[in-house]
Amino acid sequence: MGLLNTIKRLFTWWDGQTLGTQLFTWRKGVKVGQDAEGNVYYQTRDDARRWVIYNGEIEGSRIGADWHGWLHRTFDTPPTETPMAHKPWEKPHVENLTGTAMAYAPTGSIRRTANPAARSDYEAWQPE
Repeated sequence: MGLLNTIKRLFTWWDGQTLGTQLFTWRKGVKVGQDAEGNVYYQTRDDARRWVIYNGEIEGSRIGADWHGWLHRTFDTPPTETPMAHKPWEKPHVENLTGTAMAYAPTGSIRRTANPAARSDYEAWQPE
């Protein structure tokens, strides 16, 4: 690892853990588990702090409901010990797709079709 990458890790958090987070995790962290995305969850020995080291892009919506509840102390036991009971009608967790090609586009959106149809229900305002 070069000097530039080491300096970058001191100050950036958006593309991986910083050097400070890595040192804190190494010194005080106890690995609790890992989710399907590859994110790794830690806590301190006295359970005073809980945190996640993301696998890839740091995006909060990549954490499922079960791990989110553990991180925010809604559940005391991690999902590795007592998994959440999911209802049959629940869909699997999907990360936030805003800003991607897979983002939701409502009916009539210009992103929904390559050649949007002319709208007959809209008339642009013209100043007099």
